[in-house]
Amino acid sequence: MKLEEELRRGLDALEVPLSQDAQAKLLKHVELIDKWNRVYNLTAVRDREQMLSHHVLDSIAVAPHLRGASVLDVGSGAGLPGIPLAIARPRWAVTLLEASHKKSTFLKQAVIELELKNVEVVNARVETWTAPAPYDVVISRAFSDLGEFVALARHVCAETGVLAAMKGVYPFEELAQVKEPYRTTAVIPLAVPALNAERHLVLIQRQ
Repeated sequence: MKLEEELRRGLDALEVPLSQDAQAKLLKHVELIDKWNRVYNLTAVRDREQMLSHHVLDSIAVAPHLRGASVLDVGSGAGLPGIPLAIARPRWAVTLLEASHKKSTFLKQAVIELELKNVEVVNARVETWTAPAPYDVVISRAFSDLGEFVALARHVCAETGVLAAMKGVYPFEELAQVKEPYRTTAVIPLAVPALNAERHLVLIQRQ
């Protein structure tokens, strides 16, 4: 199946309708990851179809469950989930935070080539970075366990904001790491098209 068709089917299954232009940008993102991966080792996934399902559709799957105008993607890596979210939700202001200089270079180039006006790239570690303003959503994907994520990223999250962690299997043990004044408000199972693996989105808020 062509990537274009796979993407269309995936978006239909996720019930996230996107314009042709947005779909073209998502496919270009896959192309850029594939191209830069050979030198920068952005992901262990080497196949474009898998990049689409494991990375892009995986990222898009969380979009319906997030609310807010500003989003911080902590440990963005190849721009995941930040770039697909910025493409799917052009009204969101998205910041890609990445500690690796090499990966930040890729992110800056990707933002230019994809013409993403709503995305900013910051090369810094979240625990030492001072945000210009707190974010409505602080999201991470394969960044750390929940306890560490809250400890490192809570200072950049708005009082009424949400810390969102993308996980694989249901994180029973990690949930116990979330301590007051924070608590887990939802653990949402995600069905990602063409991905035969468990996915969950954990939402944590300050009480």
